[in-house]
Amino acid sequence: MNSPGDVLGLISRGDADTRAELARLTGMARSTVAQRVDTLIAHGIVEERESGASTGGRPPRVLRLNTDDNCVLGVDLGATHCRVALMDIGGALLADREDPLHITEGPDLVLRHIDDRMHELIAAAGRPLAAVKAIGIGVPGPVEFATGRPVNPPIMPGWHEYPVPEYFTSRYPLEVLVDNDVNALALGEVRHGRTPADNLLFVKVGTGIGCGIIAGGRLHRGAQGSAGDIGHIRVPGSDAAPCRCGNTGCLEAVAGGAALAARLTEAGAPAADGRAVVELVNSGDPLAVRLVREAGRDIGDVLAGLVNFFNPEAIVVGGVMAAAHEPLLAGVREAIYQRSLPLATHRLTVVPTGTGEAGGALGAGRLAIDHVLAPEQIDRALAAAQAAGATAAAR
Repeated sequence: MNSPGDVLGLISRGDADTRAELARLTGMARSTVAQRVDTLIAHGIVEERESGASTGGRPPRVLRLNTDDNCVLGVDLGATHCRVALMDIGGALLADREDPLHITEGPDLVLRHIDDRMHELIAAAGRPLAAVKAIGIGVPGPVEFATGRPVNPPIMPGWHEYPVPEYFTSRYPLEVLVDNDVNALALGEVRHGRTPADNLLFVKVGTGIGCGIIAGGRLHRGAQGSAGDIGHIRVPGSDAAPCRCGNTGCLEAVAGGAALAARLTEAGAPAADGRAVVELVNSGDPLAVRLVREAGRDIGDVLAGLVNFFNPEAIVVGGVMAAAHEPLLAGVREAIYQRSLPLATHRLTVVPTGTGEAGGALGAGRLAIDHVLAPEQIDRALAAAQAAGATAAAR
């Protein structure tokens, strides 16, 4: 308690921006506060400047994060795209870019692409490579978060147990965190979207269907990182629908973008993928509107059980299919409010995402920022720096 990392937390959250406020909030002696602050300044994570405001005499000096020398990279990998965002540790977006890129190209090509974009973005932002302290990556498949390795991802051939973090840590002195893309989307929503709820479900409806869970203001991953995989919950009466996981009747196989595109194509309305389905819906195609509404009900049936179990404040719907807007959301709302308990839905909101296409990259960036600013991470880094300094002095 009251370690340098804890002090940094007060500064980064905006709870204190002067040494006097830190002393008042922590109860530490001013000399102890000075030691903590000076250590953080020497580490390059905090800076102290004159505020410019004065009522006479010397202007007060304020503490803030050193955003000039500390940046992170947020990466959103989808089935067919890669979006890379450069952010400072205060969360401000400095530069970003999205490119078409197929995840099936394999890890070597995809990660090399990210590496190239990192260099381009930091050059565009006028920052040195050394300013990048961490990379957050969201991938469209299950991830063992502790190791950052994808585990049997259905649409990512060649990625199973691939050491994604090591690709970058073997080249640069930075940290790498890898998570499922919908977890990054959930984090991006509560930090950058219009729904800052402490208990939230983010439902991504694209080729597949997944759910990111914010519980008590924190991302919930479960024991092995597979929490929220609602796309493979069975939909009653749909046993004839084969799923890529090997089972039948999964929600994804019934209501995912690929499943809807296949049904429309069979009915004589060619649709290559979920985006094509959305285009048909938005053009007023009656069959597409009906199928998307039905898909919304199927998704809502699954979510109704989660609402009764988890009692979230908000359900946010994103992904490619969310662009279908009202037909999808209307179906989701209809099933949830019909099948969930009144108390659980009393103040529940079901809304489209407020972060748009940038949500995944912003959320992955936030994942990296939270890691960089975590008190335990700061304390470990400072202890390692002090040990290295002592070793050098002994020589």
